[in-house]
Amino acid sequence: MSTNTTSQSLAGRVAVVTGASSGIGAASAEKLAALGARVVVLARRADRLAELVERIEKNGGRAVAIAADVTDVEALKAVAERVEQEFGGADLLLNNAGVMLPAPIEELATDQWKQQIDLNITGLMNAIGVFTPQLVKAAAERGVADLINTSSIAAQNIFPTFAVYAGTKAYVSHLSRTLRAELGAKKVRVSVVEPGIVATELQSHVTDRGALEWLEGSKETMEWLTPEDVAETVGFIATLPPRVNLQQVTVMPTGQAS
Repeated sequence: MSTNTTSQSLAGRVAVVTGASSGIGAASAEKLAALGARVVVLARRADRLAELVERIEKNGGRAVAIAADVTDVEALKAVAERVEQEFGGADLLLNNAGVMLPAPIEELATDQWKQQIDLNITGLMNAIGVFTPQLVKAAAERGVADLINTSSIAAQNIFPTFAVYAGTKAYVSHLSRTLRAELGAKKVRVSVVEPGIVATELQSHVTDRGALEWLEGSKETMEWLTPEDVAETVGFIATLPPRVNLQQVTVMPTGQAS
């Protein structure tokens, strides 16, 4: 029996990436394509997706863009049907769509609460719901499939005014651990990636002054992660031998203490 643990390429695999129009999603799509996967990139901004596909193809990769809102389950069902018909189904799903809107709980920013829950939780579940049958089928046929969810260090650590966001990410992390117990026996690996501060568009959506000051101040004390740093982690997880499942990976800036 071979004990070789050398990472394998993703040639022949079909990867679906949500939240692919920028940041970690876009960088991960490029990384997975560079590793040989055919990548289906999903997000609402069709123009950004077109630019991403152009970059991937320019670098010799293969990608297809589908504009879709993950909070719309019917739209996602149509996407899953197209992926099944055109590519035989997905064997890797990276759930990366999300939003971060910190605010003191006493402000009762209920619209922002709903937005975070709808995208970070309901959107995640929609994607898992429509693509898990394809992952299970692919794993049975090929011996491995991957479900990778993007969470946050906020799922573990405490950040004032980030309560709702942190709660949604705690959901993502615990869901991932539980799904691993359910799907692992079917050869579907489930992993959750919990990054610390990453330089993405998430910060541009923040409106709370206190949170903005904290984020800006952190730039003076540490070098933030880049989306490519997290994408490298995603690529590493996906290219491990089928017997290896990294259940939870925390990726932190060297200078971030918590």
